[in-house]
Amino acid sequence: MLQSQLRRSSTKNRDRDQSREEIEQDVMARGKIQIRRIENATNRQVTYSKRRTGLFKKANELTVLCDAKVSIIMFSNTSKLHEFISPNTTTKQMYDAYQNALGTDIWTSHYAKMQEDLEKLREANRQLQKEIRRRMGYCMEDMNMEELVFLQHDIENAVTNIRERKYKVLANQIDTTKKKVRNGEGIHRSLMQAFDVLREDPQYGLVDKAGDYNHVLGLRWIPGDPNFPSATASCLTTYTYLE
Repeated sequence: MLQSQLRRSSTKNRDRDQSREEIEQDVMARGKIQIRRIENATNRQVTYSKRRTGLFKKANELTVLCDAKVSIIMFSNTSKLHEFISPNTTTKQMYDAYQNALGTDIWTSHYAKMQEDLEKLREANRQLQKEIRRRMGYCMEDMNMEELVFLQHDIENAVTNIRERKYKVLANQIDTTKKKVRNGEGIHRSLMQAFDVLREDPQYGLVDKAGDYNHVLGLRWIPGDPNFPSATASCLTTYTYLE
């Protein structure tokens, strides 16, 4: 019986310890921040500002407490620059110290890479200039038969493409001109019809109110009047429609 009581007491203590451990783990899990990208843009910017301020504060504390030289360069997701540099030092001094510590010269290596890229661009430019001169009939002395045949086919294809493009442009211009001619012919027919109607009936299109319509145009065509100008094809465009 005593052994049974001891086993029950041991089981209770073990359950109590396990429960306490689970509670502590749950508290730690609730207080832990999951590190992942913040989707909300506003929250992301606020967090960046707060963390940046805290980081710069810690860097300043390291400078004051430990007499350390600290340099921090940060760019936000909007490419805005933020930097911290310990007092009594400069960014160039920090870079020089960095190079001395590593035994390298980042500026020289960067310059060498730029020179290499520049030489590649110059070589590409020389090749393009040579291709242009060859297509103009120059600089072909060092070309073998295969290169000459390839150049011939290339030029023939270029001529074909140019000819097709030229025909397409001409076709578009012809189509546009035909549309303008049809439009001009339509306007001419309308003007001729309006002139014929006006010549046959001088009162055509005038609104007769109380028998007085002369005030509408301010003129009246009197057959046989020598002062009335005769209509010709060249002056048709001076007449307007009477609606």
